[in-house]
Amino acid sequence: MALALNAEELEAFLDEVFPQVRGDFAVDQLAPERLVMRLKVAERHLRPGGTISGPSMFGLADCAVYALVLANIGREALTVTTSCSIDFMRKPAAGVDLLAEARLLKLGRVLAVADVMLRSEGQEAPVARASLTYSIPPQR
Repeated sequence: MALALNAEELEAFLDEVFPQVRGDFAVDQLAPERLVMRLKVAERHLRPGGTISGPSMFGLADCAVYALVLANIGREALTVTTSCSIDFMRKPAAGVDLLAEARLLKLGRVLAVADVMLRSEGQEAPVARASLTYSIPPQR
């Protein structure tokens, strides 16, 4: 299956329709059923104690799946999260970016389902695992 958007087109579209996250995320790898997205960790992503906050990890998982779905279906900005479950398993490593490996499990006409593993860069053990479902707007 061919992608509707390549990594550069995807990042440009995210900048256009989702400027709130501009500069936070980068697409490291993209394939039809897989995407690796990076959270460029900054002070605003940290919680007391200096570790990456849960909301920042959730944001990375959510944005990774959003980007993966858009890469496959094209410029559908109103594609939205309908459910998310996230398990926080261990503390992220300090001072390194966080990587999300998203895998598309099902891409239907109205729903997309994906899993995401979050890892600290350079670490094998996951820090969190998420399962997300997205609603795709109906064709008009």
